[in-house]
Amino acid sequence: MATARQKDACDLLDADHKAVKKRFTEFEELTEARGSTRDKKHQLAEKICLELTVHAQIEEEIFYPAIRKAIKDELMMNEAEVEHTTAKDLIAQIQGMDPGDPLYDAKVLVLGEYIDHHVKEERTEMFPKARASKVDLVKMRDTLQARKEELMAELEEFAA
Repeated sequence: MATARQKDACDLLDADHKAVKKRFTEFEELTEARGSTRDKKHQLAEKICLELTVHAQIEEEIFYPAIRKAIKDELMMNEAEVEHTTAKDLIAQIQGMDPGDPLYDAKVLVLGEYIDHHVKEERTEMFPKARASKVDLVKMRDTLQARKEELMAELEEFAA
């Protein structure tokens, strides 16, 4: 009888991917809804930006350096970093905008499409390579989780 694979760093990161995808879907539904949805959209966009900021930071601090060293695929890792930089730029633009700005909704929706592309590459290329490497992804999951909780607390305190 095969035992179930323990949840690893890739599972934790993918759970973030799924959660933020759900928020982007909610945002898109609000853009199509009638009536005043500006405040709801703004709150949702802020949540999306916060979660993506923390997610990118834990990947860049912990996951990417270990995987880069283990799998030796410079192009894939460099592409992921460039995608993060572009996403962070878009996040900064969104956070600096008024929700009533005509481009606000479009920027949030484009960010969602961009993140979809990034997630697909991580799922189909990076995660399988990471799991085939010698990196202890189960141990890394705990490190990622602890850092994520620390950053969320810091950013939520800062935002309050």
